[in-house]
Amino acid sequence: MYLIRKNLFLVSNLTLIFLFLLDICNAKSSDIKIVDGDTIHINGEKIRFSGIDTPELKQTCLSNKEIFFCGLEAKNLLVKIIDNRDVNCISEGKDRYKRTLAECFVGDLSLSRYLVREGYAFAYRKYSNKFVKDEEFAKNNNKGMWSMSFEYPWEYRKKN
Repeated sequence: MYLIRKNLFLVSNLTLIFLFLLDICNAKSSDIKIVDGDTIHINGEKIRFSGIDTPELKQTCLSNKEIFFCGLEAKNLLVKIIDNRDVNCISEGKDRYKRTLAECFVGDLSLSRYLVREGYAFAYRKYSNKFVKDEEFAKNNNKGMWSMSFEYPWEYRKKN
């Protein structure tokens, strides 16, 4: 009996430590501000989606000879998928701007994976290869920006 209690105590403490180290943050959508396609604020904490890059808000693409605000569309897509649901983020550290780098989820759906597969985010290979297959899916299926003329966000930022 003593060993069972001791093991339960040990397991519960290890679980708490593990969750603390993962730094999981949960938030209701009312606590969330969506800044752009890959940045949100939860309870005032700036969170940048790790492993992806979305177009800047003012960035445009060319679709059927018409200018299309692809950066704004990436943000709107994120607004639609969150749609008053809870967002859970798993922190992966901080970036040089002191934003929390994280992968965030609505239920079991990774917001990063969703944006990449829809063609409004790119695998940010400079930092991660996690979403490369999702990007290939979007490209092969002509999804989102892959059906338009565009500049990669990192190229756009260099020029503007």
